Amino acid sequence: MQTYLPKMSQLRFVTMALGFSLLTSFCLAQKNDIKVIKERIITDLMSAKVNDTMVEALMAKMNDDGSFKGINYEDLSRTASFPHGGHTRDLVLMAKAFKNKASRFYQSKPLKALIEKGLTYWVKNDFVGDNWHDNQITTPTNLGNLMLVIGDELPKDLVAKAQPMIGRANMNASGARPSGDRIVIAGILAKNLLFQGNHQEFDTIIKIIENELKFSTGERGMQHDYSFHHRVDRVNNTSSYGYGKYANAFGEWSYYVAGTRYAFSREKINQLVDYYLDGIYKQMVYGVYEDISVKNRSISHRAAAQPQPYSTLEIERLLISTDYRKGELEEIIRLRKGEAKPSASFAKFFWQTEHFVFQRPGYYTTVRMFSTRNRNMEEPYNGPGKTTHHRADGTNYLLLKGDEYHNIWPVYDWQKISGTTIVQKPQLPGPDDIQKEGLTDFVGAVTDGMYGAVVFDFKSPHDPLEAKKSWFFFDEEYVCLGTDIKSKSNMPVATTLNQALMRSDVYMGLNDTRQIVEKGNRKLEKVKWVHHDKVGYIFPEPTTVNLSNQVETGRWSAITDQKNISNELVSEEVFTLWFNHGSKPGGAAYQYIVVPNVTEQQLNQTSRNNRSIEILSNTSALQAVKQGQLGISQLAFYKAGAVELEKDVTVRLDSPGMVMVKMQKGRLIELTLADPSRKLSRMLVTLNGVYKARGENFRTLVDEQQKSTLFIVDLPQGVYLGKSVHLKVE
Repeated sequence: MQTYLPKMSQLRFVTMALGFSLLTSFCLAQKNDIKVIKERIITDLMSAKVNDTMVEALMAKMNDDGSFKGINYEDLSRTASFPHGGHTRDLVLMAKAFKNKASRFYQSKPLKALIEKGLTYWVKNDFVGDNWHDNQITTPTNLGNLMLVIGDELPKDLVAKAQPMIGRANMNASGARPSGDRIVIAGILAKNLLFQGNHQEFDTIIKIIENELKFSTGERGMQHDYSFHHRVDRVNNTSSYGYGKYANAFGEWSYYVAGTRYAFSREKINQLVDYYLDGIYKQMVYGVYEDISVKNRSISHRAAAQPQPYSTLEIERLLISTDYRKGELEEIIRLRKGEAKPSASFAKFFWQTEHFVFQRPGYYTTVRMFSTRNRNMEEPYNGPGKTTHHRADGTNYLLLKGDEYHNIWPVYDWQKISGTTIVQKPQLPGPDDIQKEGLTDFVGAVTDGMYGAVVFDFKSPHDPLEAKKSWFFFDEEYVCLGTDIKSKSNMPVATTLNQALMRSDVYMGLNDTRQIVEKGNRKLEKVKWVHHDKVGYIFPEPTTVNLSNQVETGRWSAITDQKNISNELVSEEVFTLWFNHGSKPGGAAYQYIVVPNVTEQQLNQTSRNNRSIEILSNTSALQAVKQGQLGISQLAFYKAGAVELEKDVTVRLDSPGMVMVKMQKGRLIELTLADPSRKLSRMLVTLNGVYKARGENFRTLVDEQQKSTLFIVDLPQGVYLGKSVHLKVE
């Protein structure tokens, strides 16, 4: 007997059946996507080769109660650095061996019994460190990974006891504030939700991770200049929190969810590419090695024996989801693999962070500063970095190979930092006196993306000292000027040209002769140039300078308050070159030219005409330099004024500011302006010559009688305050 439904009922039935079918398909698709993501994460966890010898040693180190020999479980203080993290980390290593078919411990019952014993010891004691990071990141990361690797094979009650500890990584945790840690904590939570099979909340957390990739200028996070601030002190954290804990953590999840319904938008992934290329990689030596100028308290950590290129994994994962700026990303891969030599040239000022970077194929250099807008340095949280008081006082590191300062820090003179002007105190103040507010706002740079100049109206928050400092960058050399150096201290003031590991003999130019400088510490007079390790220092006028090229000693334990740090005496040969301005200088000055990648013979020859460098002014009103071969003049006006660039060509600025002028055959072809004070909405510049031009952000007024032109230039505002304006003049 057939049953007939009314037409309306038939329609409703078909609709319900279709809806059920779609829902079923959706659920199946979601389930498949979840499976794909989970498998990728576990594959990632299991990708490292298992070291059976290490696993065997760990098994032997485990005590009868499940603890490990060699770990001090009693000390939970911040300065102890949570050695307990080694316990949970080692359990994960053991679990990987148990699950790895290539290991001789694959499916080993004795190994599994030890894993259970070690986890039982942990959940019984629930070690909570004094540093929130121990409890919200370190322990949840390790225990969460343990669950993904072997959790399904552990006793259910033991797994249940571990969950509250993993659960301390949650979006209401104190560390989950917007910053470098938020994505990390969200990622720990997402992995644990996958283990638990909680797909609904997993959806929510994935959206949180995706939405964290955004500009947060003025707050914690990525700034509009592609630098990164982890805290509200606005200290540069691009290469630390902004790299591993922000960019790489986001990129890791973009890889895990690629090709699934959870996939991140192309817009977000492309923004990450911009952040890598225009932020992170520009604050690395050739995009390959770490730039020590952007390091903060972690500078007191001993690094590997040799500088290591960064991994290519983050880039390879990006290229799975996008081909945006693919050529640039692939070039970084080749550089990191040693398949290409550096070829990029650029200049960039991070105006939200007061940090300038400059690269040519043969060298990389930086200037680090601070102002009323940014504090000077990260606080020495948890012990490291207790000697970093002056590392933003106009620091100017120079790297050709990337290893010039490698592990120099235990023997380093922290009051003779490259580029800085510092009162030479008997000892540094305590660690609580490191981080300070800036005292001046005239701090910034002018750049067209290829060349640039930097200015620092420096007032020390640590000492009764002030100075006007500037740097002018060209292709094969850069110029460093200082003036109006004043101090009320009875202690001497020093400006350091460089302090680096000594890698060669030191030569100097004296009375038109080339002489080797014997090892020691001395004052040199009437010196024209100094050469060390392929770097030359030219003095436009023969001058008096101090030079030390000798063995220095120190200890890693002396530069940190962390516990368990080596007290072994370290010895290194160190090259240090500095000016001694004496005590209570009332207006001292300096000037020198740095020439990277040069032999002493080339340096001697080109020093005779100061490499076509003309110092136009080095006064409290104006610091200005001209590079004759390039036709580029760079000017830092501390007040309104004028300067003659060449015959019949004068530049006049109606306010304080920075100007870069490029001339060709007596005619202006490019003009670049910036306002270091961030107070102006426009700048007015007058030059000789008639230029009838108009652009999106400028116009000109020509004085036919005087044969001069007034450029009226609108400056960037809002989040772009401090950024340069570059004009090409027809």
